[in-house]
Amino acid sequence: MAAKKQAAAATASHKPSSLGLDSIGDLSGLLNQPTGGNGGPLELPIDLIDEDPNQPRHEDSPGFSKQSLGELADTIRERKVKSPISVRPHPEVEGRYMINHGARRYRASIIADKTTIPAYIDPDYTEADQVIENLQRNDLTPREIADWIGRELARGKKKRDIAKELGKSPAFVTQHVTLLDLPEPISEAFTVGRVNDVTVINELVKVHKQAPEEVAAWMDDDTQDLTRGSVKLLREFLDDKQHGGDGDPQGEGGADDDNEEAEPKAKSKKPKEIDPDKLKKAIVVVYHDEKLGRLLLDRRPSQEGLAWVKYEMDGQEVEVDLLGVELVAVMEA
Repeated sequence: MAAKKQAAAATASHKPSSLGLDSIGDLSGLLNQPTGGNGGPLELPIDLIDEDPNQPRHEDSPGFSKQSLGELADTIRERKVKSPISVRPHPEVEGRYMINHGARRYRASIIADKTTIPAYIDPDYTEADQVIENLQRNDLTPREIADWIGRELARGKKKRDIAKELGKSPAFVTQHVTLLDLPEPISEAFTVGRVNDVTVINELVKVHKQAPEEVAAWMDDDTQDLTRGSVKLLREFLDDKQHGGDGDPQGEGGADDDNEEAEPKAKSKKPKEIDPDKLKKAIVVVYHDEKLGRLLLDRRPSQEGLAWVKYEMDGQEVEVDLLGVELVAVMEA
């Protein structure tokens, strides 16, 4: 009872943030802030709070991944918990509380070595409310994230400071900045929703700088899928076209092909026939933790049922449970 009185007396003067960066792991709270309910939130001791064993989010949920919680913990260290969690009195243990929603903020706060967390006490809460709360949470689109980053840059903030504030890598910020000034064909595809993957858009921008007309013609085909694999093949095609060339690879000083007296070139080896049905070296593209990546087939897992995955977005390598990995494609390296 003493602990409960202590929690009730610890009403915080909590000022709502316009950014709501507590949920930066999925970036869903940047523009939305919950209302106060009956009075302000309490600053509850974390050791008085228990998770609901029947919550709808499973342990293997991407939101509970080590990376996702680590990013949120970094944000909480930097900004504190800006959006209070919701709890109800524990149905079996007097003086304790059970989480209605906010398990990710709760876990990340523990990782961030916090001893208290802002919380609203809401006894009138059901399991259905938990499901509804998760279903109705809308993630920010890449465009909304980019617009917010653009406004911060316009105020004079550095990219590295924005990345630190978001708990994301500098590459994450740079990739979204690209969305603010896209070439016309890429901008149109992004606007109509043909492509939303920030990595694909950045790769398209790079290829467009190399060959704008070819890329525009390629994207003009509405049936063309704009994926990481298709853009990779486009880039390789354009590279081969650029370096395969009709010109003299040795430059102006090379031998004149029209001169019959010129020394014959060294006899090149006959290229080995390639079996079109076989892959010389395969890349297995997978989807895990809401991110695309590839299996590291040359890295031994610690036990059966696990595998190493390298994420395309930031290059991070993690060991994961294969049950949570979705196979996307098998392609030539």
